[in-house]
Amino acid sequence: MPWQQKIAYLVGQPVGVSLVNGQGTSGILCGVSNGKLLLYEYLYRTQFALKQYDFFMIQDVNGFPPCNPIVY
Repeated sequence: MPWQQKIAYLVGQPVGVSLVNGQGTSGILCGVSNGKLLLYEYLYRTQFALKQYDFFMIQDVNGFPPCNPIVY
């Protein structure tokens, strides 16, 4: 499924974003606006930033898989 169709189901969820230049990033998908993907990313300590990625920069968007709790 193309990433553009997936994002409607992933808003508000943690996602990984593959960029066309081979890099990637992750964060909470906040939505889309004016041809840009809005991603809330962790920076450092208690700092977060809302970053914008143009659609042409994105190769794929995937939701994080669920965790299987480990019991010790």
